[in-house]
Amino acid sequence: MAMTSLSRSGGHHWSLPNLLTYGRVVAVPVVAACMFWPEVDTMRWVALGLYTVAAITDFFDGYLARAWSQQSALGQMLDPIADKLLVAAVLFMLVADRTIAGISIAAAIIILCREILVSGLREFLADLKVSIPVSRVAKWKTTAQLVALGFLIAGPAGDKVLPGNTTIGHVLLWIAAVLTIYTGVDYLRSGISHILDTESRP
Repeated sequence: MAMTSLSRSGGHHWSLPNLLTYGRVVAVPVVAACMFWPEVDTMRWVALGLYTVAAITDFFDGYLARAWSQQSALGQMLDPIADKLLVAAVLFMLVADRTIAGISIAAAIIILCREILVSGLREFLADLKVSIPVSRVAKWKTTAQLVALGFLIAGPAGDKVLPGNTTIGHVLLWIAAVLTIYTGVDYLRSGISHILDTESRP
């Protein structure tokens, strides 16, 4: 019986949902590498294509894992890590090539700080056996953030196809930053509430 359980657990490591997550992790340095040549339009489009595929897998890996009952501890650990690595790498590269510049750098910092805050909070609360569900506003934030980064990766190359492309990306980035502050405060308030409740118990 133990062997069967172990076999199934090991099998889940190579399930399609987990393979999609692994692919997203691998895509991070590839997308970043393509963005080393921001002045080359072709490289921007390649980076955008890879980023888009990676972002789409973010939805399907979790959905398929639940639908096919193939959830695993490894997948649950890697999924949020892959998301944060992708977002952080793209933001760093966009700031480096000055697609994100000036006051908009503040929006990028807000998003990165929130990701670190929530990750630390979730890790701490996991030790207390407390989980914080993802709110609807957090899902809107994620959507706005992913779409914003897509527009910004296309950047000047995208402006040649869609005038104002980069401006749209900046507007969406600030929308994501505002939602980031809201959800970050919400998560922090919920986390502190759980902590105080735990400390007040005899």
